[in-house]
Amino acid sequence: MKLEKMVGERFKERPGDCVIDSHAYMVRGGYMKYVANGIFSQFPVLKRITKKIEDIIRKEMDAIDGQEVLFPVVLPGSLWEESGRYQSVGSELVRLADRNKNPLVLGMTHEEAAVQLVREYATGYSKYPFMIYQIQTKFRDEARPRGGLIRVREFTMKDAYSFHTSQEDLEEYYAKCYHSYRRIFALAGIPEVVTVKSDSGMMGGSVSHEYMLLTPIGEDSIAICSDCDYRANMEAADCITDPDDSGKDEALEKVYTPNCKTIEDLCAFLKISDKKTCKAVVYQKNMTDEYVVVFLRGDLDVNETKLTNYLREAIHPAVITEECGLTAGFIGPVGLDRKKFTVVFDKSLEGKAGLVTGANEAEYHFKGLDISRDVEGSVEYVDVAKIYDGAICPQCGKKTISISRGIEVGNIFQLGTKYSKAMNMTYLDAEGNQQYPIMGCYGIGVGRLAASVCEVSHDDYGPIWPITIAPWQVHLCCIRVDDPEAKATADKLYNDLQAKGIEVIYDDRDTRAGVMFSDADLLGVPVRVIVSPKNLKDGVIEIATRDKKIQKKVALDNTIEEIQAIIAQLTKEIIDTAEAL
Repeated sequence: MKLEKMVGERFKERPGDCVIDSHAYMVRGGYMKYVANGIFSQFPVLKRITKKIEDIIRKEMDAIDGQEVLFPVVLPGSLWEESGRYQSVGSELVRLADRNKNPLVLGMTHEEAAVQLVREYATGYSKYPFMIYQIQTKFRDEARPRGGLIRVREFTMKDAYSFHTSQEDLEEYYAKCYHSYRRIFALAGIPEVVTVKSDSGMMGGSVSHEYMLLTPIGEDSIAICSDCDYRANMEAADCITDPDDSGKDEALEKVYTPNCKTIEDLCAFLKISDKKTCKAVVYQKNMTDEYVVVFLRGDLDVNETKLTNYLREAIHPAVITEECGLTAGFIGPVGLDRKKFTVVFDKSLEGKAGLVTGANEAEYHFKGLDISRDVEGSVEYVDVAKIYDGAICPQCGKKTISISRGIEVGNIFQLGTKYSKAMNMTYLDAEGNQQYPIMGCYGIGVGRLAASVCEVSHDDYGPIWPITIAPWQVHLCCIRVDDPEAKATADKLYNDLQAKGIEVIYDDRDTRAGVMFSDADLLGVPVRVIVSPKNLKDGVIEIATRDKKIQKKVALDNTIEEIQAIIAQLTKEIIDTAEAL
């Protein structure tokens, strides 16, 4: 490919709407073009990168007996009715109708399609286990697309679905996928990806893991223990607090607390720590607007994902009206009508006493609260709080939790029988009994993976692409195309490299060297070869890697061999890292 013929322009200025580096470099480098909010077209550079990522994924999926299939982008709404998700999934699922008013959806995930494809095929136990996968366009109507390809609405994804006759078989295959994913990310050039315990969300299932690339620009918060191998998405991390039995002998006392509607104001007025308070956070259920009152320790925040999972209903922050029976800023559990509201007690309050809480009366709080003594009826404590920096590790019990940011580049789920039961997929076991197959689900976002690699592998001038997914292996620059010897040498080298099967982008434009090198930096090709009249006087060619770890001048006759050796070295380093995992 000659650079002057390649579709897509490169430019120097950073676009004002590009907040993160990968987005800026991909726009500046002519990788993609904005079409609509969260929707992009790919220029040839990005298409070559994503194709190589897809090739890596296909090879690794085939290695664990995956079989590639292809599902439709547009699916009948009746399939999602079967699973129950047509109603339960929110507005991120695009619903439409054809000319005959039949309901349709744009596929944002394909569990239903996977079951529909194989339920007539896999009716006997001898057909199991098996895994099918696709690499397909999907659409999810994200409320807040951001970061270029990091969070989009239309995206390409590899999603795989495995089917099993026992939980043990699913777990064995799940482990294979777990390690296969680590190889995929290492081969793509980001072996530092970590696995974390995650929340299954709308996918369902009891066990799930996310693959996270830790970076400050990530939109996910990860709880990491510095003393053991515990890692979990904040949405799934258990929040454990110190035991504290102080205040057991305190009597319940109502006190006047004027204008103390916030925990901060209350603590300042009473000169106490927020850890000695019991605060209320109020939500409403989306379907019914019923009020949900959550009580938790005053220094903690509600984890809305945990709360939603516990309630099995979507929620939103409450609008507290005068007639609803709640006194905003002074809500407490003593005397609260638990028949009128859904009341949730967080585990941070279990066994605690001597707390300060609202008295359900304007300008008043209670001191000395002991929930086990002062609240009528039985109380169930559930974990609905966010874990925090310095929290107790759920695995080793030490106060060694730190919160980091990360980009989710992949996920795997043990779905169980959620979809096979809902969609009546059955098989006959060896004894002739009908059973529901057990499913696993495994996903990787292709475009997001490309952007994530760029996010952690760049310098001030542009991306530094790993050799395994780089758009080309070699960027050949001819300085001074008006010099006959330089142009002839570069042309011959271009043809010789192609004859050897080496992927090369050739810049033979009549332009300044600075412009050539700036464009080369934005394209991020791993190996740069420079032909110039100055070097040819000494009979040498200049070779450098994009990361500047290799910079050398080699004899003209040895150029091809040196380039091949560098490509082999860069490739071996990545493969060796993947093999070591």
